[in-house]
Amino acid sequence: MTRRALIARYALFAVAAVLVNLATQRAVLAMSWPAPGLGLAVAIAAGTLTGLVVKYVLDKRWIFDDRSTGLATHGRKFALYTAMGVVTTCIFWGTETAFWLIWRSDLMREAGAVLGLTVGYVTKYNLDKRFVFAPRRTDAEAVR
Repeated sequence: MTRRALIARYALFAVAAVLVNLATQRAVLAMSWPAPGLGLAVAIAAGTLTGLVVKYVLDKRWIFDDRSTGLATHGRKFALYTAMGVVTTCIFWGTETAFWLIWRSDLMREAGAVLGLTVGYVTKYNLDKRFVFAPRRTDAEAVR
C-alpha cells in the first residue's frame, strides 16, 4: 500500500472512530444524570471505549494487515493497543475537557475532542506500529 493510501485509510478510520465516539457521547449526554458533571464523565468514557474498539478492529486488519488469530493473541494485542491508547486518551480527554471549561459549549467541547483525537491518533499510529503490530522477534533474533 502506498503511503498516501495508508494515510487516507488511517484518516478515514479515525473519522469513523471519532463519529462513533461523539455519537456515543451525545447518546449518553441525552440521558438524565443525578449529579452535575457525571454525565459528561460517563459520556467521555463511553465514547472513548466505543471509538477504541472500532479503531482496533479497523487498524488491525486494514492498516497493519494483521491476520493473526486466536483469543490469546487478540487479547495480548488488544491489551497492548489499549495501553498505547492511555497516553493518547489523556491528550484527547485533556483537550476536550479544556475546551468545555473554557467555552462551556457542546460545539466547542466537540471541537476539542476532534483536535485531541487527531493529535492522539497520529501519536497512536507510531506507537502501534512499533509496539503492537510489529512482527514478534524470536529469542534467537533478539540476541543478534
